[in-house]
Amino acid sequence: MAVNFQKTKEMVMGPPSLVIIFLPIQSSIGNIEQVSSVKLLGLHLDANFSWRSHVEAMLSKATKHLYFLMLLKHAGVPCAQLQHFYVAVIRPILENAAPVWHHLIMNCHSDQIEAIQKRAINIIHSPTHGMPYSNTLHFAGLTSL
Repeated sequence: MAVNFQKTKEMVMGPPSLVIIFLPIQSSIGNIEQVSSVKLLGLHLDANFSWRSHVEAMLSKATKHLYFLMLLKHAGVPCAQLQHFYVAVIRPILENAAPVWHHLIMNCHSDQIEAIQKRAINIIHSPTHGMPYSNTLHFAGLTSL
């Protein structure tokens, strides 16, 4: 089996204060690139075990879908259909592999994820603007992420 040096990456994991700086792995054919984060099976992993890059990528992807949800709302799609779109398309993005990472994220990241859901509910159900988040969830019949 041959190693493809263009696709192979090396990541040294651990807290920045404890990680020793290693020289890149070299071969007569080429060098293996060292990276500080990598996407593996849909998860963005950081070398310092932070989930910041994963949460940022997830929020970016979900925000793009929120724009499409808003376009559907302006096109006159009924609220029930909009909520079905949210539950079928956007919420799975926010919950992807959550058992792996959710208990390890900081509160600010959790709040950002919940803010995406609140924005979606506000798009779907106009009367929820200004409501507390718990009331918004109850109005939409959804649970907290």
